[in-house]
Amino acid sequence: MCATRTVAVVGAGWAGCTAAVELARRGHTVTLFEASRTLGGRARAFEFNSQVLDNGQHILLGAYSQTLAIMKRVGVDARSALLRLPLQMRYPPGSGGMDFIAARLPAPLHVGVALLRATGLSRADKLSLARFNTSARWMGWTLHVDCSVAELLARFDQTDNLIRLMWRPLCLAALNTPLEQASAKVFLAVLRDSLGARRKASDMLLPRVDLGTLFPVAAGRYVEQHGGTVRLGANVNQLAFDGQWHVHGAQAFDAVVLATPPGQSAHLLRDIPGAAATVAQLDAFTYEPIVTVYLQYDAALRLARPMYALLDDAAVGHWGQFVFDRGQLDAAQAGLLSVVVSAATAATRLDQGMLAEAVAGQLAAALQLPALQQPAWTRVIAEKRATFACSAGLQRPGNQIGVPGLVLAGDYTASDYPATLESAVRSGLAAAKLL
Repeated sequence: MCATRTVAVVGAGWAGCTAAVELARRGHTVTLFEASRTLGGRARAFEFNSQVLDNGQHILLGAYSQTLAIMKRVGVDARSALLRLPLQMRYPPGSGGMDFIAARLPAPLHVGVALLRATGLSRADKLSLARFNTSARWMGWTLHVDCSVAELLARFDQTDNLIRLMWRPLCLAALNTPLEQASAKVFLAVLRDSLGARRKASDMLLPRVDLGTLFPVAAGRYVEQHGGTVRLGANVNQLAFDGQWHVHGAQAFDAVVLATPPGQSAHLLRDIPGAAATVAQLDAFTYEPIVTVYLQYDAALRLARPMYALLDDAAVGHWGQFVFDRGQLDAAQAGLLSVVVSAATAATRLDQGMLAEAVAGQLAAALQLPALQQPAWTRVIAEKRATFACSAGLQRPGNQIGVPGLVLAGDYTASDYPATLESAVRSGLAAAKLL
């Protein structure tokens, strides 16, 4: 058994919270530093008009085993905290989209039957999807040389309609990066753990509770119950090493888990001997925004389904890509809809009031409910650096960077996955185990 160590975890997003929980579980003395007044990093909640709103709507899509395990460890009941839905891409009836939903059958029959039953796709579209699925399975869902998702889809002769209705929205939702730049390697890993996974593992999970309650708050409580300390409002802007690690404004530590976003991590590492190569990698990152538009209607409003895909077209002011009926996730939010715009650079340039008005009009047209043009109130949340741009060929640093006693944790570290809650959790676990 390893000796007990004092460990500073800098950054209390999902990666930092996971690392802190795992280290505390192993008996180490953990101090968790967070610059803001709430835990969760970019996946956090805030109050507005007597509602608790998340800074963005999340879907857990494929390969979320470690997320569910760490939630269970800190006492969160996933069955009540998450709504489980079959893998699907469903547009409102009459909107010109498609309706695809995985059957309750063992893999790969769940996808095969879904394809046969799918509406809104021509025979050519279905053959195109079947061909892609078969070829990707044969390839083991891997590529030896990365390319863009757009190039990958062209290689497999995917139809324009299938790209428009399925591949593009799925790529935007999972990688938050446009098809023309997105990594085909990472996209295939997402598909491996959704289309290519066993039926239950391919389900989509929607949070019923706010993102803080979903894990970070319980994680902080777990750390404190295991002898650790949680320091909110503690902005760490300097690291130094003289045989022990000194975190700005605090005592010395045996080790550090650096779980801040890439830009802040680069800043903290810039003067650390041996970290230059990692800093160069982090400096090369670019970022993509995500915008979430909340629209409150009468509490009697209820969509036919908890979520729909939407046909977006910026040229006509249709920005939304998915809409969620929050009232079907949490009864206290009856009548509240959330609309997500991924890879939202163009949307962030709009006046927020104009964007909300455009989204309300898009919903009214797509759902054929004219009353949706007049919400009681709206709130636009723009995360301008929501995720790193998951581009083809991007070099991501590992958890271990060659600096003794210091490891990285974050959804941006080297992994099969894009910037998701699951990749953050896996990175946090890996960082803790390295120490």
